[in-house]
Amino acid sequence: MPITDASAGASREFIVLRLDAMDFAIDIMAVREIRGWTPATALPHAPSFVRGVINLRGAVLPIIDLAERLGFAPIELTARRVVIVVQIGGRLVGLLVDAVSDILSQPLETIQPIPDVASEAVKLYVQGVFAFDDRMIGLIRLDHLAPPALGEAA
Repeated sequence: MPITDASAGASREFIVLRLDAMDFAIDIMAVREIRGWTPATALPHAPSFVRGVINLRGAVLPIIDLAERLGFAPIELTARRVVIVVQIGGRLVGLLVDAVSDILSQPLETIQPIPDVASEAVKLYVQGVFAFDDRMIGLIRLDHLAPPALGEAA
């Protein structure tokens, strides 16, 4: 989702999620549901950020630990954790997060690109940043989160 083609005054709704003490956002249009954590079945030889798969109404849903995928410490699994089911391309993927904190509407012109001091790896997963209240929120780029082989199998 490009943030540079914003028409004047346009805004978009985002779901704000927590990863430890950090805030990130995803476009609400990609979200299909938000559910509590349920144990996942591990997959042999899967990347470490893939926590396994769950049965979602008859469909196999891969669960990605979003913190670990972004390079942070893995999320501690407790009943208080949340899975955000998102559509990435033509497939559904579950994103394991600490919590969902807000739903907000943000003017697109307030979303700033990632500073040039960030590595190219950061720019693969975070599209931009914006200020909300006294927090800086990173806008997640969903299209690079699931490894291609995982998405094809799901």
